[in-house]
Amino acid sequence: MSERKVKRLLDTPPLDEEAEERVWETVRAAFAEREPLERPPQRFRLVLALSALAAAVAAAAFSPPGRAVVNAVRRTIGIEHAQPALFSLPAPGRLLVAGGSGAWVVAADGSKRRLGDYPQASWSPHGLYVVAAAPNELAAITPAGAVHWTLARPQIRFPRWGGTRSDTRIAYLTTSRLHVLAGDGTGDTDAGGLPAAARVAPAWQPTTADRHVLAYVTTRGRVIVVDTDRGSVRWISAGYAGAHALAWSHDGTQLALAAKTKVVLFDARTGRATTIRVEGVRALAFSTDGRLALLRHRVLLLRVGGRLLTLFAPPGAIAGLAWSPNGRWLLTELPAADEWVFLQTRGGHRILAVSHITAQFGAFPSLSGWAS
Repeated sequence: MSERKVKRLLDTPPLDEEAEERVWETVRAAFAEREPLERPPQRFRLVLALSALAAAVAAAAFSPPGRAVVNAVRRTIGIEHAQPALFSLPAPGRLLVAGGSGAWVVAADGSKRRLGDYPQASWSPHGLYVVAAAPNELAAITPAGAVHWTLARPQIRFPRWGGTRSDTRIAYLTTSRLHVLAGDGTGDTDAGGLPAAARVAPAWQPTTADRHVLAYVTTRGRVIVVDTDRGSVRWISAGYAGAHALAWSHDGTQLALAAKTKVVLFDARTGRATTIRVEGVRALAFSTDGRLALLRHRVLLLRVGGRLLTLFAPPGAIAGLAWSPNGRWLLTELPAADEWVFLQTRGGHRILAVSHITAQFGAFPSLSGWAS
């Protein structure tokens, strides 16, 4: 059957209203079997992606009842009026993404530059460089794609770059070992005297002082904060089941940990912990003005007093968080819908979606940071 004929069938108005209602009830029942979610805020009125329903509708599309509900179901999948391509970012800065098709830098005007076959990457302080990793190689690269140095190491994971503009350090994991080296690729040190590291990305404390302080999670779920210049431990937390993500506030005063049933906020100086009971947080990120975003099966903002505000609640799976440098926009992903979703959090309440992400990058990438 030709594409034109298929389109004509899909666009045909329903002739049998009772058949339409019967099929729509079937779709509604399939939706009801999914995990129940809170209704998204009124200000983010949108049409949400349901990949399971999309498959059911596709199977029924060529039957008369199926044709009758195609238009109705179209209103429940994807983001309404999503752009067909990333024409520009909604805020200044450059976006770093990485995955199966390598590492890419996306400029504010939407132009893209591929940095190489690196499935992991993160920004250096101030976005001057990118540290990227293949399974057995670590590399420092400019955003324009020039390679400054490479280092061969086995099973590299979670490269992270911290420090000041002129004095930087890089941390990464190999199996359960934590490594630290200078930003010029020299002095690679295995922190063998410290407890083994869990498979969690380490995090450098933002600082303007001449200190390089690193937080990481041990295999027992403890957070250890280390002064890597002095080789001393500042504090060690209690153990937390399912600890799997760390993030520092931009002023360096708070450290957030995502665990199985809670988010823990630590005072950077003392390690004193404040616990917020919330299950299933998979990622977290601080904005430049101190707001903490949490990723569960929805995107949440942590308010004063531990209250949680829902920003975005799609029924499909979401992944990744990246704040714009000015803190006005928060980017997340809908992999099943092949879309990026930009949520405005300051100066308005718009939601912008971009589709066909896989076609633009060769594979659906992970968000690795939005730098100025």
